[in-house]
Amino acid sequence: MKALFKLVVAAGLFAAGAGTATADEGPAWRECHDGLWCAEVQVPADWTSPADGSRVAIPLLKIPARDRKLGVLLVNPGGPAAVIPNFGFPGYRDQFADLAARFDVVVFDPRGMGVRCPTANPAPMPAPVTESAHREHTAANERFAVDCADAMGAYRGRLNARQVAHDLDAIRGRLGERRLNYFGSSYGTVYGQAYAALFGHRVGRMYLDSVLDHTRRDPADWARAGAVTAEHNLHRMARWCAGNAGCALHGRDVLAVWDRVLSMPAVDASAVLSWAGARIGDDRIWPTLTAGLAQAEAGDLSALTPRPGPPDFGLARTAFCADFPHQDDFATVRRLEDRLRAVAPRLGWAKTPWQVTGHCSGVPRVGLNPPAALSAMPRVLIANGEHDPLTPAEHGRRVAAQLRGTYLPTAGNHALYLRGNACVRDHVHRYLWTGALPAPDARCGAPG
Repeated sequence: MKALFKLVVAAGLFAAGAGTATADEGPAWRECHDGLWCAEVQVPADWTSPADGSRVAIPLLKIPARDRKLGVLLVNPGGPAAVIPNFGFPGYRDQFADLAARFDVVVFDPRGMGVRCPTANPAPMPAPVTESAHREHTAANERFAVDCADAMGAYRGRLNARQVAHDLDAIRGRLGERRLNYFGSSYGTVYGQAYAALFGHRVGRMYLDSVLDHTRRDPADWARAGAVTAEHNLHRMARWCAGNAGCALHGRDVLAVWDRVLSMPAVDASAVLSWAGARIGDDRIWPTLTAGLAQAEAGDLSALTPRPGPPDFGLARTAFCADFPHQDDFATVRRLEDRLRAVAPRLGWAKTPWQVTGHCSGVPRVGLNPPAALSAMPRVLIANGEHDPLTPAEHGRRVAAQLRGTYLPTAGNHALYLRGNACVRDHVHRYLWTGALPAPDARCGAPG
């Protein structure tokens, strides 16, 4: 997941249930991706005024149920991104195969995620944030919006999760389902929260994996849990290295080495923070991290050399910034960074989820859907990895408490079900097939 990373009162949002589709003729399915089925459903471009006639298409992919079909399970594995093209790869589609034991698994791509803009989004700002870098990043986000205006078309100001939740209810109606069964992972949990807020009375079974909390308005409170988790992971890596003779820094103080490397004159500290921050959430990469630190201390900086990723021509950032419209002036961004540094001084302050410190600066404030509290919907199952800095466990616990759902503590990282945690998968299958939730004392360990 890319990560991919304002306290505004949004006007003119939706009345719950407004313009919701009812069942009519189902989607026109066609074979795709070697034995799967694809279709599109047409929905209003703007659910605040669905009668204006403007429509957009929502892509769908279906994996048919193998036995004793219970109904349809609508799935979004996160992003936000267009994921249906990935089903051409067997390794990707295999992650979803077990869900199709009893359900038609229908995966949807969120509105607008197939749009390709003529210029790329600007790269994330380095940490620490400087006023000049923030000014340049803000201007680049503004230029991106102008350059992409034609390609964005009817999607402008209509990419937020409330719009997507209405799309989900339209899909439910087109599929002939009385209730929505939903599996959301990572950013897909934001859509699940929006659907629960608008259409909770229509939810059948809902599993939210690696929840990104959309209930907390204060950006520092929202980002703090991820920063602290990343910092904790750095300390966990140091303890792992002390007890593992195969670690490149075994027998040495890993945190002291970290501090020395970041203070070396030849080292670009922001590059080290970016390099380590992208990897610290995965225990399996700790050997590579510690080896890179050992090489850097010895003068070989090759492991820390930034390797730019592919340019991003999509609208994921635009959608994210509509759902998390935090304040973005430089003074506020700098104060937020300072608050995070106070609780996560070595790494976590720079590994804030979704680049919250200035990520959205300059993105037009249109179609906003700021975080809001949720009402009770107690039959929901939620699981977050306790070592996941991107969607930290505190986010899952907070959303579960508001929904009064069942929270499954898990000693893992991100995307627990899709990355194969057998314990989590067993609980999820039992819940989806039978409705049985885990016992109050249930807990899952990290995958073996």
